Amino acid sequence: MIATGGNTNAHDAVSIMRTFTCLLMMISMLLLAACGSQPIRRPATYIVKPGDTLYSIAWRNGVDYHELARFNHIGSDFRINAGQVLRFPGRGAMHQSPVITARSAASAPASSPMPVSHIDWRWPASSNDYSLTTRPNGGKGLVINGITGQNIVAAAAGKVVYAGTGLLGYGQLLIIKHDESFLSAYGHTQSLYVNEGDAVSAGQKIASMGTGPDGTPQLYFEIRSNGRPLSPLSLLPQQK
Repeated sequence: MIATGGNTNAHDAVSIMRTFTCLLMMISMLLLAACGSQPIRRPATYIVKPGDTLYSIAWRNGVDYHELARFNHIGSDFRINAGQVLRFPGRGAMHQSPVITARSAASAPASSPMPVSHIDWRWPASSNDYSLTTRPNGGKGLVINGITGQNIVAAAAGKVVYAGTGLLGYGQLLIIKHDESFLSAYGHTQSLYVNEGDAVSAGQKIASMGTGPDGTPQLYFEIRSNGRPLSPLSLLPQQK
């Protein structure tokens, strides 16, 4: 009888633990659903600061600079002034984060196809030590490890549209406009050899490699098409 009672108590304990675990899982799922439906505050406007360009503001906020210009009635020269208030297209003060279900995921449209690029891209730094990374702001780029002071070259011909340290997380940054769709960015540079407004040729030395947030010599390289970050590995030639 004592053995039977012991087994019964053990079974009861296991049953209680299973019930408790199920309750915890249900509570966790409810909390996640509640968090997913909470409004996310995003700025609907931005006040232009000294040193800002339309390109850098669009890059920081993940929007197409053409769309940002049209939405704010900015001319084809894309000129903006310190103190000017810019509004972001399609962005209110509050956005409801959608809860993704199996049905909504199944009915969601397929992702946009990779844009066609007629640009002859080249690697901005010589290295076989690189990794693809995703940034908190939605950027997708390459971290290319190398040597401090190593030459960084333009990945394609274009015009420098931003040179500075105003974009948090990129260090000293260069942005080059290659055509009406494509921009490339070069972050964590040590020295810059070109200025805003300069025309550059493919392979031209534009900067030297600095160090990343962890102190490692590296270049952060990114390509965007109409504000959308692309995987540079899909556009760069294969390493030899």
